[in-house]
Amino acid sequence: MVDGKLVSNKNNGKEERGGMGALLAGLRLLFDNPLTRAFLRAAVDEAECRYDGKSVRAPIIYHALSAYAGEPITSCPVKARFIGFLVNNIISLGVKLLKGKEEEVVEALKDPAVRRGITLVLKGLGLYGVTVPQQLPAPFLIVWNFTNMCNLRCKHCYQRADKPLPNELTLEEKIRVVDQLDRAGVAAIALSGGEPTIHPHFYTILHEIAKRGIYAAVATNGWMFANIENLEKAKKLGLRYVEVSVDSANPRKHDWFRGVPGAWERAVKALENAVKLGLNHAMAVTITKANINEVEDLLDLAESIGVKRVVFFNFVPVGRGKENIWLDLDPIEREEFLRTIYKEMSKRKIEIVSTAPQYGRVSLQLSGGKDVAPTHFYVGGDPVVKAVAEFVGGCGAGRIYAGLQPDGTVIPCVFLPIPVGNLRERDFWDIWENAPLFKLLRDRSKLKGYCAICPYKNICGGCRARAYGYFGDPMAPDPGCILNKRYWDELVEKMKEAPTKIVEKEVSVPAVTH
Repeated sequence: MVDGKLVSNKNNGKEERGGMGALLAGLRLLFDNPLTRAFLRAAVDEAECRYDGKSVRAPIIYHALSAYAGEPITSCPVKARFIGFLVNNIISLGVKLLKGKEEEVVEALKDPAVRRGITLVLKGLGLYGVTVPQQLPAPFLIVWNFTNMCNLRCKHCYQRADKPLPNELTLEEKIRVVDQLDRAGVAAIALSGGEPTIHPHFYTILHEIAKRGIYAAVATNGWMFANIENLEKAKKLGLRYVEVSVDSANPRKHDWFRGVPGAWERAVKALENAVKLGLNHAMAVTITKANINEVEDLLDLAESIGVKRVVFFNFVPVGRGKENIWLDLDPIEREEFLRTIYKEMSKRKIEIVSTAPQYGRVSLQLSGGKDVAPTHFYVGGDPVVKAVAEFVGGCGAGRIYAGLQPDGTVIPCVFLPIPVGNLRERDFWDIWENAPLFKLLRDRSKLKGYCAICPYKNICGGCRARAYGYFGDPMAPDPGCILNKRYWDELVEKMKEAPTKIVEKEVSVPAVTH
């Protein structure tokens, strides 16, 4: 695992199995029986251990993983040591049975954020057993819409970001939120917006997240990080991943889409700075009718900057996106696009992924069953990764991640803004465990349309945000999938006479120049 991603390496033409892929598949295999689950249930309890003189209170599982990684634990209760010993031996057995690289697992587990993520998997197995997709006691990732303030006016903005809301969390409340998410065991927090980097609390909360061992990330338009001193400061405070949005290889076209002149230049400079500082990074692209013909140009741009990863985001009709619904791809365009980026990845020395959950199906089909994308973070041919695909389960809204609004409202996903509770009023753990919508999203048997019977529903599940955006029902079919094309066709027919059309309207989009 590298920065939370499953990895599989090729050496002299021979593929080596990724250790973390083997670990996850091994956990699912060995903890799917009453005896080993009993160990896990006991290991869910918290214990206080000392790490080289520092006191750490965490689940026994976390301490066991720390010991496995060779962390300097100087003292721990007898129960924690005993259970940890048993759990670690089972983990080691699982990795070896699936011929994984144990040294890779040990190295990855030296990272506190990785230990937090694996702790969540183990707690989920102990509390709920093996489920498909896997149920977890807390999300791997929280995407926190840190503020509604923004210096751009993007045509697809899910938040309609502009000015800060009058009821946004205070600094003290934000720190309490970080404490809650820490206690719940959340592995990663990504600050988004609005534009988080222009908010006066950004650096303070970034440090609060990082010092607790939580993986700290930010999604940004890059404006502030075009100044390398700002990015250096963030890195020193614990920022581990920066995702910068670039929506065209043409500066004029990007600036049109983002609503402010000069946005492209600063976004590209921010990526150049991330490369220069050696900070884990990605170029984020929202794929729409405005840039569907620029895929190769965008990838060329990324390579020219030195970017190692490009993430193509789904367009979702939410926020300002509802006013610009013509931007959305039809199912045929999306299918062709997903096939294109899969083929491009085999040609380039760059990681190319998509947030469209259908990418799991497309990669499986194009590779003749050899490759699969268990999430939008990785595509690979390791048979262990294919085993993990159903474990991870495609769309993770309300299941492996959740969103948080500027006022403390919890939502399933930033693109699925249905309130399920507020952290000013309820504890995060209570919301995560008991919110009816979260329970519904975790049950793939409740899907509707072709999604309900699709043979790929456990590695995809359709985008629940797009289902809600088009049908007002998060369990409805995702009309962006080629297998659901008839629902898209019906939507187009219904909206032909509507003021806002799905079909492309007359707009002045700056042309791409070569």
